[in-house]
Amino acid sequence: MRLGVLLLAGALALPAHSIRIVQSNDDGWAELYIRTLNSALRAAGHAVVLSAPADDRSGTGSRDEPPAPRARPCAYDSCPARAGPVGSNATRPDLNWVNSFPVTAIKYGIDTFGPRLWHGAAPELAVTGPNVGVNLWLTVPFSGTVGAACFAAHDAGIPAIAFSAASTRRAAWDVSPVPDRSFVYAQLATALTNKIVASGKPYLPKDVFLNVNFPKVKGACTDASNFKWVLSRINLGIFSPPDVEWCGSKRLPTELYVSGRGGCYISVSIGDASDKTTINDGRQKVVLDKLRDMLVCLP
Repeated sequence: MRLGVLLLAGALALPAHSIRIVQSNDDGWAELYIRTLNSALRAAGHAVVLSAPADDRSGTGSRDEPPAPRARPCAYDSCPARAGPVGSNATRPDLNWVNSFPVTAIKYGIDTFGPRLWHGAAPELAVTGPNVGVNLWLTVPFSGTVGAACFAAHDAGIPAIAFSAASTRRAAWDVSPVPDRSFVYAQLATALTNKIVASGKPYLPKDVFLNVNFPKVKGACTDASNFKWVLSRINLGIFSPPDVEWCGSKRLPTELYVSGRGGCYISVSIGDASDKTTINDGRQKVVLDKLRDMLVCLP
């Protein structure tokens, strides 16, 4: 698979209209997954501003601290030593790093970098990841990728999607050749993003974020067309009210269960951005109606 194929896939999957997207992660602005997705979203016509930590800040949850000046280069030598607390690519002002945590980074994207390029306009959607490694159930509260998405949805009022990926080998933004797993995850994340955009505003209900986990790219799961989307929940629902009725049940499968089934199943959980647990009210149906025709039931 080559970049031209990815760009063509993005062009063929154009949403109803392009929108302004702020992008972040917790693995760092120079990590390959976020850069490949950035290319795919831009190829689909969106105006994207990337604002992510200068280095790997995995597992930092919702920490938020003012960025400090750097003494060393950014990860993968992607910024020079003694650069400032924040910075941008010299030729791509839409690519930005913040020497702090994911929440801090996405705040800069929302409040500073985005409006600077969009003539004062705010982002319409936040996309974080794909995270290098899954974020399922008990790990969700500790994920910086999830933390950034929840800040966007809960604090900034911007609908958000957090993507995480099971294929965990790290790579720099400029690795060559680009491994297929990065292209596949970018195609899939762009497809769901475009689906949400095409569903119309509001793209997601208030305080909702989607927690999306991709399986490993291997075996039969090496072509984006072979993957299946499954509506799920983050945590167990033993003591919670019934879920939206779907697939003949009033209890959605947990994302951990979907992940453990094997195969090419992608879990899509409807998360509460205020506490990082499962939304368990009428907002589930709103999201189901937006995604219904792309979802499958587990066998």
